[in-house]
Amino acid sequence: MSLPMIPAARPIIGEDERKAVDAVLASGMVAQGPEVKAFEAEFAEHLVGGRTCVAVNSGTSGLHLGLLAAGIGPGDEVIVPSFTFAATGNAVALTGATPVFADIEPDHFNLAPESIRASITERTKAIMPVHLYGHPANMPAIQAIADEHGLMVFEDAAQAHGASLNGKPVGSFGTFGMFSLYPTKNMTSGEGGMVSCATEDVARRVRLLRNQGMEKQYANELIGFNNRMTDIHAAIGRVQLTKVDAWTKRRQDNAAFLDANLEGVTVPPVAEGAVHVYHQYTIRVAGGAAERDRIVTALREEHQVGSGVYYPIPNHRLESLAPYAPGLELPETEKAAVEVISLPVHPSLTQQDLERIVTGVNTVVKAGA
Repeated sequence: MSLPMIPAARPIIGEDERKAVDAVLASGMVAQGPEVKAFEAEFAEHLVGGRTCVAVNSGTSGLHLGLLAAGIGPGDEVIVPSFTFAATGNAVALTGATPVFADIEPDHFNLAPESIRASITERTKAIMPVHLYGHPANMPAIQAIADEHGLMVFEDAAQAHGASLNGKPVGSFGTFGMFSLYPTKNMTSGEGGMVSCATEDVARRVRLLRNQGMEKQYANELIGFNNRMTDIHAAIGRVQLTKVDAWTKRRQDNAAFLDANLEGVTVPPVAEGAVHVYHQYTIRVAGGAAERDRIVTALREEHQVGSGVYYPIPNHRLESLAPYAPGLELPETEKAAVEVISLPVHPSLTQQDLERIVTGVNTVVKAGA
């Protein structure tokens, strides 16, 4: 009998979430209402040190509205990593500004300070690091560069709920931070995003932008969008917020087991003072894309172990975003794109699953050596 597939990710939606949704449906208050307001306050207190938070309908909306609220627009440049999901660069482009792609440092896959420096021009307005895979970016170094050049800092914390650096939570460093609440993230609202804001002015502008530009009905102050979160989604998020700490601990324990037992691969290091929340457990394998793809296929077909490759095509090579980066060479980004594999690390894994992942990886890597 074949073994069941271990999925790369597994959203956890239980009876508590279902009851919360049923209560909203019974209340008749389905659109943005009291559940959204409560979720914003609880998220702020739990994850970003009390910073004002504004809920929206997706992580991408959160980035887009945060950028607009901070004044980013045509003629501006925002420095972003190329090694991330396209939403980061997309959000900048959607404002009419130009995403400028910088390289990553090899250990944690986050923006490299020296590449940021090399990317600054007279049009640069901000730096937007991504806390990739749940590991915080080097915010002290990034902030120092920003201060030196009079730039703003924004945070794409889509994958980093609960991560921190030197005791300071991600999402509390920049002018704004954005957390995704997509189903495969460390916690979910079914779909949605949360924007943490450094000032009440930025928060108010995000609120206006998400709601057709109005705070009072029919008193539209600016051109806005319909990017609201529903009470249905907020109710799910409120329940998940009570569970995310335990899930994070489980992810960290799972990662520790993988660290201790995997062979022949580079396991993800953790920077001094950093709390990694392991949205992804991402290893490096030698041998280039062909060898990496062989390992992924063999894990799936021979050991029934799922995995993911995030991200095989850097943003500056995508058809959609390449026009912003003609001729750009980012060697560490290119290297990571052909070496990374993200193994299952989610809280649903059993000890037997973990042992099977280790056996599978060690066997497949050794077979190719």
